[in-house]
Amino acid sequence: MKKIGLAAILGFSVISSSYAATFEQYVLDLKQEARTVGISEPIIEQAFDGVTYKAKAVKADKNQPEKKLTLDQYIPRAVPKWKIEKASRLYTKHESELNRIGEQFGVQPRFIVALWGVESNFGHLTGGYNVIEALSTLAYDGRRETFFRKQTMAALTILEEGHIEPKAMKGSWAGAMGQCQFMPTSFLAYAIDGDGDGKKDIWNNSSDVFASAANYLKQVGWDDTYTWGRQINLPKQFDHSLLGLGKEKGKTIAQWQELGVRRITGKALPNVDLQAWMIQPDDEKGRAYMVYGNYNALMHWNRSHYFALAVSHLADAIKR
Repeated sequence: MKKIGLAAILGFSVISSSYAATFEQYVLDLKQEARTVGISEPIIEQAFDGVTYKAKAVKADKNQPEKKLTLDQYIPRAVPKWKIEKASRLYTKHESELNRIGEQFGVQPRFIVALWGVESNFGHLTGGYNVIEALSTLAYDGRRETFFRKQTMAALTILEEGHIEPKAMKGSWAGAMGQCQFMPTSFLAYAIDGDGDGKKDIWNNSSDVFASAANYLKQVGWDDTYTWGRQINLPKQFDHSLLGLGKEKGKTIAQWQELGVRRITGKALPNVDLQAWMIQPDDEKGRAYMVYGNYNALMHWNRSHYFALAVSHLADAIKR
């Protein structure tokens, strides 16, 4: 299995879409770039065979819905009863495997299952786009060309390494792949062969999906000695300039206790020596949370409070 360094993929020079009059010409430029980073001719030809401009991917990229729901509206929809029940059933079904992987990487299994559920409905919603086609289209579109060219080259590297066949490499309109919806560069950085078969198959192999998700969290700072955080009550005169995830915003739980922060029930905060941050993603009347370092790891996965809180609430529901 041929290995190509991630640094090489991220460091190639960009040929702007403005120099390519047509999408077909742009694909020729991508093929030439692929050769310079070590992609073999058979993989290049197979990967780009039949690739055409995908207008639906560009439309999706330009028309991503703006946030309209509050967390009070969003959380029950993102973590409905049926999803909690399904997560619990699948946790039980895969319990021995999840426990093995959780112990290996130092990540509580319930968070692995919760990520699986939020990202792809436990592998049922992984996207039907040809990844090379979608990424090439978005690179040619030019709005985020550098980003999508990097992802295209990374996707070609995954094919070169033999983890999946070109025609089977499916994903979202943005190129997020498999049951854990990794972008190609994230795959190269974090995907794991969970069962020792020599491939990292996040499309079809649950062992690889679980191990890859756990490895991602561990590599970005997850600590299984504690959880993600909790919903809290802020005092009426709380200084909202203290909100945020910046390093300078962190305080010990005891310090937040002194500032009047309490559990959602009104009781005192946990007596634990731990750094924490306060967030209130909607507005001063919306839900407030005290979060720990593990929450920052979830935000590294997806820079959305709504995503991170959906995962967190589903993980808590699995625990209950």
